[in-house]
Amino acid sequence: MILAQPKRESAESVDFNGSFKVVTWGCQMNVEDSEQMELMLRATGLTEAPSLDSADVILLNTCSVRKKPEDKAFSLLGELREMKDQRPDVVIGVCGCMAQLRADEIRRRAPHVDFVIGTAQVALVPALVLEAKQARNFQKRLELPERKGAIVASVPERYVGRAGKLKSFVPIQYGCDKFCTFCIVPTTRGRERSRPTMDILREITELASRGTKEVTLLGQTVNSYGKNMLEGKVPFAKLLRMIAAVPGIERIRYTSPYPRDFTDDLLAAHRNVPQVMEHCHLPLQSGDDEVLKRMKRLYTVNSFSEIYNRLRSIPGMSITTDIIIGFPGETDDQFMNTMKVVETLRFDSAFMFAYSQRPGTPAANWDEQVPTDVKKKRLNELIALQNEITLRINTEQAGSVFEVLVEGVSEKDPSLLKGHTRHNKVILFQGSGELTGEVVHVESIEGHPWGFSGRLANN
Repeated sequence: MILAQPKRESAESVDFNGSFKVVTWGCQMNVEDSEQMELMLRATGLTEAPSLDSADVILLNTCSVRKKPEDKAFSLLGELREMKDQRPDVVIGVCGCMAQLRADEIRRRAPHVDFVIGTAQVALVPALVLEAKQARNFQKRLELPERKGAIVASVPERYVGRAGKLKSFVPIQYGCDKFCTFCIVPTTRGRERSRPTMDILREITELASRGTKEVTLLGQTVNSYGKNMLEGKVPFAKLLRMIAAVPGIERIRYTSPYPRDFTDDLLAAHRNVPQVMEHCHLPLQSGDDEVLKRMKRLYTVNSFSEIYNRLRSIPGMSITTDIIIGFPGETDDQFMNTMKVVETLRFDSAFMFAYSQRPGTPAANWDEQVPTDVKKKRLNELIALQNEITLRINTEQAGSVFEVLVEGVSEKDPSLLKGHTRHNKVILFQGSGELTGEVVHVESIEGHPWGFSGRLANN
């Protein structure tokens, strides 16, 4: 597949004035999908509206990983009903994972919605907007690529005509084949499929020419990239080395890897390729083997710890994680096993969640659902422990000098600059805004749960 602008019939056939607003919930992949939709709408002549109230086209890009973002989406759809009554010409579309999963319910609960599209149909947004403008017929497009044997050859066409950004997300893989019992992703995004290597390299080369210095590679199990390609298979570690050779790319990150798919080559890339950052987000999910087995996570605490320790042997490596507590059947003892693993391994930070029942997943229908109050209590205990560990680690690193990519003025304190270390930790420091986009050295003065405060070192 040649990396290109959107197909002629889905983009160039749309041409009208007006404005749009895209509201996004969820992961980095959703953020990237929203950017794709925005670029396509701009290509039709639309401009971004300053607010929902002034937009002629409103797209909600939804998430179904947990119940809370679904509730927020339905709540906003309720608010938009009054707007639609007052401004019937407003086009409202629902996209993303919740759209893929609950299209009929969206249609029933929000009949003022003009179209619902799934995760694999982003390129159809301009055409569906035009259809809604002209005919006002409700449209639903939820097709996912079919799997033929072990291969899903179809991958979304990417729009690359975007303005330069210092840091960019680049999807390299779509879907998932792991089928964890708590996760809806294989249903909402389809089976695992890798983008052609040359398409990825062309996109990153284009981004670098427009000023991108850091790319984050996206995939549900990103380190299994290439395994399901029909021909020209490129292992993930080799892809990292190829991206590192792109002129202008100074930093490479990726998320999220699957613990069992770590290879010696990937560890070597972290050691030997300067552009590959010393940070890995390695999802644990639970610190109890029986819970991991019920989750259908294909590793044990011991095998996870072995990978973790090999990563930690790389100088300066930071490791973050995901943890779910309150999975169906989780006992007090099993929860305490997770606490012990967290205390032993000492992650730099963690995303921690109470288990959320996802309709359509095996675990949602199991008996022994953990009561909400128990989940909240356990989650608070875990958060308190991890926050203590994070603060301790960052405090221990006070006085260290870090290489920092300066991202601009801090949103919370405009008197300070903000950047990320190679280890993906935030650091705030005083300096001129002219340093934005530069890599500088910053000495950490004080560690905090969120990162560091620092000062410019001798650069």
